[in-house]
Amino acid sequence: MEKNIKILVIEDDLGVIDVLNKNLIDEGYEVYLARDGKKGEELAVKNKFDIILMDIIMPKMNGLELCKKLKSRKGFNTPILMLSALGTSENIVDGFEIGADDYVTKPFKFKVLNARIKALLRRTNTDEVENVLVFEDIKLDLDSKDVFRGDNQITLTNKEFNLFKYLLINKTKVLSREDILKDVWNINFDISTNVVDVYINYLRNKIDKNYERKYIQTVPGHGFVIK
Repeated sequence: MEKNIKILVIEDDLGVIDVLNKNLIDEGYEVYLARDGKKGEELAVKNKFDIILMDIIMPKMNGLELCKKLKSRKGFNTPILMLSALGTSENIVDGFEIGADDYVTKPFKFKVLNARIKALLRRTNTDEVENVLVFEDIKLDLDSKDVFRGDNQITLTNKEFNLFKYLLINKTKVLSREDILKDVWNINFDISTNVVDVYINYLRNKIDKNYERKYIQTVPGHGFVIK
């Protein structure tokens, strides 16, 4: 593993902190700790981390509010992994909607968590070199996060942006729900969720709804494609 991978853990449960701190250090990560949302925000803003692990229920500022604040900052691109006992499909969708890059429920096995951390790090380190993706009248800027259809700017949440980027990178290729869950949500197993369909509908409402030509298409029995 690469050296000097810096991980910020924002968590108030001492038992979870002990488990994470010991195992992350054993894996060779540099670990920084915050026990409430306000301190976590301060550290995340002032320092450059490779990944942030964050609980939802915390003192001073909860994880959903903190994640949303950080992801709305200009130029902030550190992946955030939510680590929470709130494990319903609705909780997970809420986490992704406010910008989380992945979501792991408690209790967890560290080897599973570590695999998800490594997957996020790989995805971050292999971002496209090309800074602007273009398809027909659509432009997506990977640096500024600006999205345009023609002259109209479209505002996307972090997860909508990542999903749309994935569709554009794989334009004309039919992508299954399993492909999308694995590559956009880092979910490699069936969690019986309709999260992909929910976010495809979000994108359609923003990208296609007001236009005669519809780019985001469903291929029955197979998945989705942009063409």
